[in-house]
Amino acid sequence: MARVKGALSTRKRHKKILKLAKGYRGAKSKLYRIANQAVMKSLSYAYVGRKLKKRDFRSLWITRISAACKMNDINYSRFMNGLKKANIEINRKMLSEIAISDPQAFTQLVQTAKANLK
Repeated sequence: MARVKGALSTRKRHKKILKLAKGYRGAKSKLYRIANQAVMKSLSYAYVGRKLKKRDFRSLWITRISAACKMNDINYSRFMNGLKKANIEINRKMLSEIAISDPQAFTQLVQTAKANLK
């Protein structure tokens, strides 16, 4: 039986990593071992970044809603509590968009929230 060496699969694996490392500076884009380390690190950063993006956007939406609430003489937590008591289930992303694009509609939501706080 003939001896099988792994040249084809090794080359394929190396090319895959080097393709991912394209654009990296210096040896990180040329040498497999260094490129592999850089790619693994960057993939882990990308994974964490996808989680952080969700956190950052939620805090941005809350900041926008809070600013719009202050313009209508109510704070963020009382506004959200009033919406919950009024059984208005709208997410923060949409509230943020309403606050930016349609201030009159947001003012009506604030009035509804204030009415349900009492």
